[in-house]
Amino acid sequence: MIAATRVLCGALLTLATSGLWAAENQAHWPSFRGPGATGIGSGPATPLQWDGESGRNILWKTAIPGLGHSSPVIWGNRIFVTTAVSAITDPTLKVGLYGDIDPVEKEEIAHEWRLYALDRESGEIVWMRAAHKGIPQIPRHPKSSHANSTPATDGRRVVAFFGSEGLYAYDMDGELLWNRDLGVLKSGFFRAADALWGFGSSPIIHDGRVIVQCDVLEGGFIAAFDVTNGKELWNTRRDEVPTWSTPAIDAGRGPARVIANGYRHIGGYDLETGQEVWRLRGGGDIPIPTPQVVGDLIYITNAHGGESPIYAVRRDATGDISAAGDGASRRHIAWSRERDGAYMPTPLVLDGGLYVLRDNGTLTAFDAATGEQRYKSRLGRGGSGFTASAVAAGGKLFFTSEMCETYVVDPGSEFKLIETNSLDAICMATPAIADGHLYFRTDGHLIAISNQEGVGSAATRPDPDSGS
Repeated sequence: MIAATRVLCGALLTLATSGLWAAENQAHWPSFRGPGATGIGSGPATPLQWDGESGRNILWKTAIPGLGHSSPVIWGNRIFVTTAVSAITDPTLKVGLYGDIDPVEKEEIAHEWRLYALDRESGEIVWMRAAHKGIPQIPRHPKSSHANSTPATDGRRVVAFFGSEGLYAYDMDGELLWNRDLGVLKSGFFRAADALWGFGSSPIIHDGRVIVQCDVLEGGFIAAFDVTNGKELWNTRRDEVPTWSTPAIDAGRGPARVIANGYRHIGGYDLETGQEVWRLRGGGDIPIPTPQVVGDLIYITNAHGGESPIYAVRRDATGDISAAGDGASRRHIAWSRERDGAYMPTPLVLDGGLYVLRDNGTLTAFDAATGEQRYKSRLGRGGSGFTASAVAAGGKLFFTSEMCETYVVDPGSEFKLIETNSLDAICMATPAIADGHLYFRTDGHLIAISNQEGVGSAATRPDPDSGS
């Protein structure tokens, strides 16, 4: 008993002295799409109105140098974001709806891949670490960047993934703990080998493991590493085309599973061993959205190549559940729709509704239990593209276009637009939420939105590389 008490006290002391002893009202957004990849924030309600031009409800605006589309992640009073910085003053960034497959010509100039830590309340940069410096090993798409993958944190470590430039783990004070070289990860269109577009899957942390999904043109795999030292725990080969989807965790019932989107291989893997538990073939051939694990079902969607399905897979699925029309294969799929899936944004499940946004701004709401369509409506004027995924807070849905116009929508059986807000920037990254604040990563800044009393204009901080 005495020994156990000492262990407990030691653990509490470690948490307190390392700054991880969070107050009850502190919220965390530890990886892409927040806790459990649901996209749903807890805590106080966020603002429903803001404006970039007037500064209304903008708490702070901090310049982040370089080009990166990774989302911010949050633990306590720290917010982390990655970027790739070079001497290119105006890097190619072409947003909107188009079908070009040609990459940006290889940028034969040194880039520096960085991880920034900021104070969440003030926006001040606390530290910056340069993880790697060199010429990018593969080119990127004109709508992409060399820092697409969102970092992940467990409150003691923060993990940044830069694709072919490596996987890096730091402590909360910026001390490098370990790094792994995972080789050249060629991500591009499998039907055109020269169409290389840059890596995009983000790492996740669960139960002491860092999980990465590396579906690439050659030698794709999904793997787990010890978060404390980077030791590889398992590595499972995936015979898959390149994908840009971040995996999810199904940890609610029985042994935890890693859920991966795909084209040849949508599947569930045992978290402990990496062994395949179930698989599903078919769908869109450029999978991007992250699987959603809610209630008894796993929602998976993808698009491109003429197919855009939605699958609602039962969490007890085993074996090959590919839809073949027979009862044996179909019993593991609660419902599916052939043509209503999403290409870029990850769907969101809230209050019994499944909200699927296409990159052209078409929003479709379904009954999450049955797949019955509730409504279909258009966000915006029809010309804007949508890449960022939906988030929700305070019972409202937030959908952000590539031109950083955010549409606030009421969940329910009928479409109801509440507000439209603009930040007058380009936004490819999914927002983060914590303690009633929204955090947007744009093409040049990290911006905090808050309805705190007295907030009227942004505390704007210059680019730390500008010398000002």
